[in-house]
Amino acid sequence: MTICHLSLFFLLEIGYNGKQPTICEGKSMKTRKLLKSFLPYYGKYKKILFFDLFCAALTTLGELVLPLMLRYLTNQGMEDLSVITVGVVLRIGGLYLLLRVIDSLAAYYMAYTGHVMGVYIETDMRQDAFEHLQMLSDSYYSNTKVGQIMSRITSDLFDVTEFAHHCPEEFFIAALKGVVSFVILSGINLELTLLIFLMIPIMIVSCTWFNLKVKEAFRRQRNQIGELNAQIEDTLLGNRVVRAFANEPVEIAKFGKGNQAFMEIKKHTYRYMAAFQITTRSFDGLMYVLVIVAGGLFMMQGRIAPGDLVAYTLYVTTLLTTIRRIIEFAEQFQRGMTGIERFQEIMDVAPDIKDKKGAKPLTNVKGSLDFEHVSFEYPDDHNLVLKDITLHVKPGEKIALVGPSGGGKTTLCNLIPRFYDATQGRVCVDGQDVRDLTLKSLRSHIGVVQQDVYLFSGTVYDNIAYGRPGASREEVMEAARLAGAHEFITELSEGYDTYVGERGVKLSGGQKQRISIARVFLKNPAILILDEATSALDNESEYLVSQSLQRLAAGRTSITIAHRLTTIQGADRILVLAGNEIVEQGNHQELLEKKGMYYQLYATANRLERGTTDEGEQADEDSGCD
Repeated sequence: MTICHLSLFFLLEIGYNGKQPTICEGKSMKTRKLLKSFLPYYGKYKKILFFDLFCAALTTLGELVLPLMLRYLTNQGMEDLSVITVGVVLRIGGLYLLLRVIDSLAAYYMAYTGHVMGVYIETDMRQDAFEHLQMLSDSYYSNTKVGQIMSRITSDLFDVTEFAHHCPEEFFIAALKGVVSFVILSGINLELTLLIFLMIPIMIVSCTWFNLKVKEAFRRQRNQIGELNAQIEDTLLGNRVVRAFANEPVEIAKFGKGNQAFMEIKKHTYRYMAAFQITTRSFDGLMYVLVIVAGGLFMMQGRIAPGDLVAYTLYVTTLLTTIRRIIEFAEQFQRGMTGIERFQEIMDVAPDIKDKKGAKPLTNVKGSLDFEHVSFEYPDDHNLVLKDITLHVKPGEKIALVGPSGGGKTTLCNLIPRFYDATQGRVCVDGQDVRDLTLKSLRSHIGVVQQDVYLFSGTVYDNIAYGRPGASREEVMEAARLAGAHEFITELSEGYDTYVGERGVKLSGGQKQRISIARVFLKNPAILILDEATSALDNESEYLVSQSLQRLAAGRTSITIAHRLTTIQGADRILVLAGNEIVEQGNHQELLEKKGMYYQLYATANRLERGTTDEGEQADEDSGCD
């Protein structure tokens, strides 16, 4: 791959070594750096690439030999026409025909197998990007639009196929033709050759400014199409809210604004591309003028033969065609480089949470939890959420977390499966620091049931089986029975094979929640986290789901986050989090007797449930009512 690398880096450093700002980091990625990150993807396909470049060399034979044939015929005809016989002409014609056949076969290989190699590389890059995205933490997804991510791993990589295939070919052919043309033309007339080749750097430098403008325009295009994707996704997923508020005109206007912005960016792109092409055509004309004037004068002086001038003109045409192809390839090149750049921006994001060297698997889980002087602040805004939390949870103990919103309840639970890492202190499972354990083994022993249930687009069966891939159908159905979901599932149109729609839109909130509980039953974790699992349900659904959750929590260490205090009165211990700290703890009766924050929360919850007012309560007290 050495020749390819040399030709790529040499030509790119001359013509395309501008800096381009990245979208995410605001830094700059040089073309050399981007290519260095991209070139390893050719490694698996070295044989295809080598043969592709060999075929590329074969396609140049006809163009490089034809001027020599015409030079020979012209010069021999001018000196002694009798030398040119039918046999000579037929042999030269036969040789050229053979070269064209070879050219056609080589071009077919390049067009088919070369493109397939590009598809392979695009596929590998998309796979790497997707795998890398699976390792990124919640903070990345909190700060990055899903539409932008989707654009980067789909449409941005489409142009990489063409880039991966054509880039080595085009620059390799250009380098080959340039070197061969220079050697042959120097043998014909060195002075004229130097004049021609001195114009090439001037031509490249003149085009560089427009090239950089085109590069920046393509970068802006990619960014804007990512914004459009994000807006479309947001509107389509929230289509019920849009219709409920009759805000279709608002969404149409927002999309129209983004769409118009994209149009303006494309208009600027084509303006620079047009100026780019005019510049190259102008230099083409200047070089032909130079050949005609200088070549004519040299021929008058006897310093170049007529046949040599014909060959010279053809070689200059070949050279100019090659340069023009390279320059016109700049559009495709910039599209590919923009795609590689946006891909690399994803790959450069380091996972915040990953296995440390020497991490051990978590085995024989009992379920004890320890928080040792744990403090936490979010890395992006450094907002202190937890401060010096110390807590011990015994195996099988049922803990409930209550308190005002923003008190850190969910964050505390997120530290256990390492969705985030504690800023200070340690979180331990069975006495082992979670940072010393492998993520896969740690999370495989923790089950999470959230308020916002996410069901994947697929069947009911698929969504339950997601809890333990490879589980038998009988195990899936048993998990559904334990979750209290089997009865309603069998009443669906196709039972367990019923399609639930995107995010489970065809099911009610209670049905989705019970399916998510069945998923955790199938997983059978030792530690259970219930994050406001019933707060969004109606009374009947809440009762059914609560029964399922009680069965799920039996015999497991469980932490329940709840706003409805009636659902956690049976907890072994209730923790009240407020002001980043645990301010109270005890069972339901003990906390009521303290008449502290829990007592106030409970009294408020009772008032809201009964629908009474403070005045009404006072009237009750005045009348002797308890």
